[in-house]
Amino acid sequence: MAVYTEVADEDLRAFVGEYDIGAVVSCKGIAEGVENSNYLLQTDRGNYILTLYEKRVNPTDLPFFIGLMEHLARQGLRCPTPVAGRDGIALRHLCDRPAAIVSFLKGLWPRRITAAHCAALGRAMADLHQKGLSYAGSRPNSLGPKAWRPLFEQEAHRTDEVKPGLADFLRHELDHLERHWPQDLPIGIIHADLFPDNVFFQGDEVSGLIDFYFACTDFLAYDIAICLNAWCFEDDGSFNITKAHLLLWNYQQVRPLSAAEFRALPILARGSAIRFLLTRLYDWLNTPAGAFVKRKDPLEYERKLRFHASIEGAEAYGLHHDAPAAGKQ
Repeated sequence: MAVYTEVADEDLRAFVGEYDIGAVVSCKGIAEGVENSNYLLQTDRGNYILTLYEKRVNPTDLPFFIGLMEHLARQGLRCPTPVAGRDGIALRHLCDRPAAIVSFLKGLWPRRITAAHCAALGRAMADLHQKGLSYAGSRPNSLGPKAWRPLFEQEAHRTDEVKPGLADFLRHELDHLERHWPQDLPIGIIHADLFPDNVFFQGDEVSGLIDFYFACTDFLAYDIAICLNAWCFEDDGSFNITKAHLLLWNYQQVRPLSAAEFRALPILARGSAIRFLLTRLYDWLNTPAGAFVKRKDPLEYERKLRFHASIEGAEAYGLHHDAPAAGKQ
């Protein structure tokens, strides 16, 4: 989340007037994230999230995202529910941007990730994957393997400004991933961005999953790989095998992994590391001056990429495939 587009008071009042949610009390920008402009909207009837979809989001994908959230909410997943205007339409326009209002979820995202958080995340992610199987919509992963080399080449001439030698390292990694990326793993709807600031907790239990604007149809295990990177490394760059074990073990209680998925975890984790390294690199070099957004360090994901490239098998993540997928922990 971030704020790129400022909304004038009169435009906001007119926009909210198209809904039956009460009168505006306050509207405050949310700084986390890098993709869209997000506001915490308070009316005299409650709290909501207002999102203006910025240029990286393809407008033709928005019905997929809105429909997915509606579907998952009906299935009982705790996620934002799009709010329709008085005319029954949820996806609208504000300040020359596509825009929507969604329900507000209670809870806090974890600033300090514990093993208990990772266990709860594993269960919640598997539940999302199971409930998403009945969604009729489909969307290719626009930031999947086919996008990585073009994204790199776009900024290759500037990459070594971030770290000398980084460009050659990324070329080598892209070559490896293009040769070894798996082809025949179970596919379904994935979140594709389940970072800690997109998962709300109350205590040690997940109270909601938010920000579905990278959701797509891809390998289900790729979502797990993204979470291994986002949740299981410490601030000093070390990999926490206990957190990884609990994430994987608890995921398996809801949706057991196939042997092929388990074997593919290292290459999937390597791919997810380069995906986020490349998009962070782009944002690091191109975020406009004065934007109300926090840039994220691309080199964090270089270190994670090197870790995954160094391991010999998925057992390095703390779980053997013959570990029981049900029963007591």
